Amino acid sequence: MAKQFWKGSTLLAPVPAALVTCGTMEAPNVLTVGWTGIVCTRPPMTYISVRPERYSHDIIAGSGEFVINLTTSAMCRETDFCGVKSGRDTDKFAVCGFHAAPAHSVSAPLIEECPLSLECRVTESKLLGSHTMFLAEIVGIDADEKYIDSKGKLNLQQCGLMAFAHGEYFSLGRKLGDFGFSVRKKKKHRQPPRNSR
Repeated sequence: MAKQFWKGSTLLAPVPAALVTCGTMEAPNVLTVGWTGIVCTRPPMTYISVRPERYSHDIIAGSGEFVINLTTSAMCRETDFCGVKSGRDTDKFAVCGFHAAPAHSVSAPLIEECPLSLECRVTESKLLGSHTMFLAEIVGIDADEKYIDSKGKLNLQQCGLMAFAHGEYFSLGRKLGDFGFSVRKKKKHRQPPRNSR
């Protein structure tokens, strides 16, 4: 198979199309972030990368807190809007019809309409070039109860999560498997005992 070699760029995809909230309940702000992910399990750590010229940058740098809100395909237009408009001159919560809700562990609000919100506290920030990376501990999770089953399992595949790849938004498709399924031993079905006569 022939492949072309290109210079290094940001072609790792898909990534979450996340809505990051910052500020306070009295003055909430939201921006769209694609540069985010998990960097550690224990303690649970994440990061977001934000351009220094963005309105949210100084809010997050000053408070040391933010919330990562996962988005659904039904929120595509609003998610895009929050990525191209600035909170300096636009109340994005009002325009998008989002409802701010108080978080449990941080001062930044979460978005009620999002199925899952990760409350984050910054542990380190580093200017990498075009973006500042805010490394943060995930200090709390807020999950929509309608996606939690009777056994307490979170079923995010039911909410139609959205992803971002190379400048385009995509709705995640059907489930293909779960972690470890490729090596999991199949359960043996026990034969019912034969009736003895």
